[in-house]
Amino acid sequence: MKKLRIWVEAMRLRTLPVSLAGVMAGVAAAWAVPGHRTLPAVLCFVFALLAQIASNFANEYFDYKGGLDKAGREGPRRGVTEGDITPGSMYAATLATLALTCAVGCTLIWWGGWWLVAVGVAIALGVLAYSAGPWPLSHHGMGEVAVVFFFGLIPVNFTYWLVSGQRPDAAVLLLSLAVGLMGANVLVVNNLRDRSDDAAVGKHTLAVLFGESFMVWLYLFDGVAAAALMWAWRPWWPLIYLVGHLVLTMRVWRIRGRRMNPLLGLTAVWMFATVLLLALV
Repeated sequence: MKKLRIWVEAMRLRTLPVSLAGVMAGVAAAWAVPGHRTLPAVLCFVFALLAQIASNFANEYFDYKGGLDKAGREGPRRGVTEGDITPGSMYAATLATLALTCAVGCTLIWWGGWWLVAVGVAIALGVLAYSAGPWPLSHHGMGEVAVVFFFGLIPVNFTYWLVSGQRPDAAVLLLSLAVGLMGANVLVVNNLRDRSDDAAVGKHTLAVLFGESFMVWLYLFDGVAAAALMWAWRPWWPLIYLVGHLVLTMRVWRIRGRRMNPLLGLTAVWMFATVLLLALV
C-alpha cells in the first residue's frame, strides 16, 4: 500500500482537474451540436488524463536528472528526489504512460483521420519538451504559455471537433483561451511557491525572472481575462468564477512557501468546477 501511495503522489492528483477541464469544455460545447458522438468524448477524457500523468512523471524524472529538485523542497514530496522511487522506474513509467496515451490517441483516428497522428506527436513532444531537451520550456519562463496551448487551445478545440464533427467557431476558440488562462494560474501558484528553490538551481521561471508582485498580478489578470472570454459562451455565469477568483487572489497575495500547496489545488478545483457549472447550465 505504501508503494501505491508513493506512485499516486507522483501522479500529482491536484493537477488532473486542469487536464480534464479542457476536454470537458470541448465536450460541453459539442453537446449542443446535433449528432454529437459519445465514444470520442470518453476517449478524449482518457487521453487527457494519461497525458497529464505522463507529463508529471516526465517532469519529476527530468527535474531530478537536471539537479533541479532537492530534498526538503517547498512543494509536495517528490518520490525520486526522496529516494522512494528509482530514477529508472520513473523513466520507465514515463515511457509506459506515454505509450498508453498514444494508443488511446490512435483510436481517435477513426473519427479524426490520419492527420491526427501529427497532433499526437506534437502533444507527446510537448510533454517531453516541457521538462527535457536542450531548452526545457518550464526552465525558461515558457511554462505558462505551454499550459495555455496544451491545456486550453488544443484540448478544447480538438475535443469539440472530434465530438461534434464540426470545425470550432469563434465562441469555442474564445472558450479554449479562457480555459488555458485558468489552467496557467495553477502553474503561476506552483512557480510562485517554488521561486526560491528554482532560483537556487538556475531554473528561470516567470516567478524567478520577474518576481512575486508580477506573478500575483498575472494571476489576477489571467482570471479576469478568462471570465471575460467565457462571457461569449455563457453570459453572466462567469461572474461566479470571477468572485471565487478574487477570493483566491487575496490568498495568493498574502501567503508563501508550503502554505501555498492547498491554494494550488483550490485553483485547479475552482477551474474544474467553473467549467462543470458552465457545461451544465
